[in-house]
Amino acid sequence: MKGLLVSGFAAIAAGSGAMLTLHAGSALDPLHSVISEYVWQPAGWLLPASLTLFAAGSALIAEALRRAGASRWAVALLLAWGASMFLIGAFPTDRPGVPLSLSGGIHRYAAFVAFLVMPVAGMLLARAQIRYARALRLLSGLALGVLVLVVIPYVVRMLGIPLSNDDIPAGLTQRAVVVTELGVLALAGLSMLNPAVRRRVSPIMA
Repeated sequence: MKGLLVSGFAAIAAGSGAMLTLHAGSALDPLHSVISEYVWQPAGWLLPASLTLFAAGSALIAEALRRAGASRWAVALLLAWGASMFLIGAFPTDRPGVPLSLSGGIHRYAAFVAFLVMPVAGMLLARAQIRYARALRLLSGLALGVLVLVVIPYVVRMLGIPLSNDDIPAGLTQRAVVVTELGVLALAGLSMLNPAVRRRVSPIMA
């Protein structure tokens, strides 16, 4: 199990490194430009590479939790998050100003699923009183709160109210969700590193 966790952490770290490298080499404004737009930058291939690594890390940590006897729902939600990350990378968003395509639609809805399921998985793990339960609950609640801020502009536009990208820090809120959800994933893995904690998980979370 330790090998799964170490591999999972390595994948998350590598994915984070790729994401930071992509941002460092781009001229986009991270306050207003969403992460998906970085795929059109010269080093845009780093975006699907990063998301695929996040997906792999999530799958490895989910398997470690499954072997420890974690809730089937929590494990399934982590796997759903990983699958969504893969789809987000495999189906790029549309260029700004272009009508929504099939790829753009898959990308958008996969992102929404990913943003939603990780906080729920964190809440389930925290409810089982595993190690770092309080931090998991805090980060999951924060991710859900920021997710509301991410969704509001889409709802406003659906109501026909004009809203410029300069009016909202969409890039900032989206990145806040991503960072908090990666934190939830990392804490879920860290909670399994202590053998005593792993033994205590089974009767509580099965």
